[in-house]
Amino acid sequence: MKPYRSLLSLLLLLLPLPRAQADQRLVDSTIVVYNSNLPESVALAKFYVQKRGIARDHLVGLDCSSEEEITRVQYDETIANPLREIFKERGWWTVRGSGDAVSVTGSSVRIVALMKGMPLQIRAVANYPGDKAGPGPIGDRNEASVDSELTVLGAYLPQISGVVPNPYFQSFRPITDFENDTLLLVCRLDAPSASTVQRMIVDAIAAEKKGLWGRAYVDGAHKVEPGLALGDQWLSEIVRQCRKVGIPTVYDDRPEIFPETFPMTDCALYYGWYAENMSGPFTRPDFHLVPGAVAVHIHSFSARTLRDPNAGWVGPFLTKGAAVSIGNVYEPYLQLTAQLDIFNDRLLHGFTFAESAYMSMRVLSWMSVMVGDPLYRPYASWLQLESGKTTGDWQAYHEFATKNAARPANEYRAAMREAAVHTHNAAVLEDLGLIQGQDEHFTPATNNFQLARLYYKKRDDIVRVVLEEATTWLKLKKNKRALELIRTTLRMVSDAPAAPLLLDLERQAAGKPPLSPTPTPGR
Repeated sequence: MKPYRSLLSLLLLLLPLPRAQADQRLVDSTIVVYNSNLPESVALAKFYVQKRGIARDHLVGLDCSSEEEITRVQYDETIANPLREIFKERGWWTVRGSGDAVSVTGSSVRIVALMKGMPLQIRAVANYPGDKAGPGPIGDRNEASVDSELTVLGAYLPQISGVVPNPYFQSFRPITDFENDTLLLVCRLDAPSASTVQRMIVDAIAAEKKGLWGRAYVDGAHKVEPGLALGDQWLSEIVRQCRKVGIPTVYDDRPEIFPETFPMTDCALYYGWYAENMSGPFTRPDFHLVPGAVAVHIHSFSARTLRDPNAGWVGPFLTKGAAVSIGNVYEPYLQLTAQLDIFNDRLLHGFTFAESAYMSMRVLSWMSVMVGDPLYRPYASWLQLESGKTTGDWQAYHEFATKNAARPANEYRAAMREAAVHTHNAAVLEDLGLIQGQDEHFTPATNNFQLARLYYKKRDDIVRVVLEEATTWLKLKKNKRALELIRTTLRMVSDAPAAPLLLDLERQAAGKPPLSPTPTPGR
């Protein structure tokens, strides 16, 4: 019996921890760092630990600058060195040696949450003791985000130029089980206003309980140049991932971004590139993301400031309702930004925002910032869904997709249509039409778009499907059908924000040049 019992014990050790236990381990390994000179930073830190059940002795106040950009000396003297001393004093680190010969051999802290008010960027410095610049354009640069530098705090690196390979890149293990004890996953709870930060925290916790439901909108840029095509590859893979688990996905792979008046309803996930500042539907005063939403737009300097609700992408996303985003404080180069297909995949598998974000980062000590609650699991509730307990169209699609994923494509789509028609699930029918359009099966796509617009109740959803259906008729060279559909719709919704897109498509169907770029994604 002894060998059997030993084997059983080993198997139990290898099994994943129950979700509640895993969550508590993450909470226990999280510290919250705030700027002790700013009352709002102090208040937000206390608010966060109370909401997440983090121990009060895991609060760390630092006497540091309130500016977003600081010098390397300020980073060392007011952030890095004080934090190292606190880690040792509070017993969070196991260390060997002393003085300049200290090495960290273990850590009970794996996640660091920086609160609004903590500096964001570290300016480049000409000379730094122990640093040796390498070849450009990466090895000779030493500007960085505060967050990314803190990930390697325990390494005591004098080398600040260039990058540090991320040992957690492409991992599929919880950070509490990862063998590199000194790696810190650093995120920040920051936004243009303190009230937005509070809302981000509350929304994240609420979404964990009820699920993050809605559509994904993926905005490619049709980049084919060497070194840039990679971005579109990431985005097209995200489309595949989302549809595999039953998230309706609108995919635009044209160079233009989604037009400002595009009917982007129920946006729970957004990934796109490559505009300098927020644009498209997000700029409309009435636009809001789904509570708990994840929104990322690839661009250099997308997080150059988090205090201006109109600069870059990250700050504006948060102002528009996102719970989390990822950005860059300087020019990172595409290959060294977050690999978004890995990020999205890990979120869908139930990992936290912090884990998913750092699994997607090839390097550390560089330009990235992960903004949002590090403990947020947007798809945690998916792991606990019970069969037969679905309560809406979003859940029904997810349950169908996960149950039928192994079926051949034709079988899967036939069953998908049958189930959607039976339940009048417009979101599934629209997604099926988009999938068929992507495969150039245009006639069945129009059939599904027709049913979707019949079942939809909201004006903007109907208009979006009309745009998709009319575009598909044009691809079939049936311009008369497209014109009839567009003109009938315009008579009913002439005051809709997306009416100009219908008018442009009408001109195209009539053989006239559109007044603006083709308005409708074809996938």
